[in-house]
Amino acid sequence: MIKPIELVIFDCDGVLVDTERIALPLQVALGAELGWPLTEDEVMDRFVGRSSASIHEDIALRVGGETADLWRELFEERHREAVDAGLSAVEGLPEALAAITLPTCVASSGSHEKMRHTLGRTGLYEHFDGRIYSATEVRHGKPAPDLFLYAARRMGVDPAACAVVEDSRPGVEAARAAGMRAFGYAGGLTPTERLEGTGTVVFHDMRELPDLITAGTA
Repeated sequence: MIKPIELVIFDCDGVLVDTERIALPLQVALGAELGWPLTEDEVMDRFVGRSSASIHEDIALRVGGETADLWRELFEERHREAVDAGLSAVEGLPEALAAITLPTCVASSGSHEKMRHTLGRTGLYEHFDGRIYSATEVRHGKPAPDLFLYAARRMGVDPAACAVVEDSRPGVEAARAAGMRAFGYAGGLTPTERLEGTGTVVFHDMRELPDLITAGTA
């Protein structure tokens, strides 16, 4: 028997805050500058949804540790500048949050420092304060299930009663590996086919989410 949803776990980048549109061209530009030319599709496949540690390791294998360190430093600097210049919440997200009555939390591949900045700039930090979990707190990042299982444990909810809202392939794979239902948001950069899979509902407008969750609590 399928358990009703008791907890909604949100990814951060691309689900709560519209940062992926900032990060993608930055990574492409840095690749061109630092010796690893990448297309946007290649960045999507390699980087989107993964932890900064995983991304750094991938880059270091290609261009060496020293250049990877510079890459990370420049990315963080430019990303912060772009966020400060005008970051917004994902379209329809505020309305969705207002309509969701179940407990919620955040479980992101990003660091706590990064989330304080991006969620703070969009006025969302206070909504989730005290219920924000980072891949830096677990051994393996997405697509491993560790982070989502950790969030469920901290929130005191059975993983089978959790729903995850994700916008990346590693994210939905992590949710499925954790035995959780996944809602794949395809209204951003990730196309539908990269999110589809068993136990995953793909949707395109964040305003649809409350009704989808309600259907899962029946």
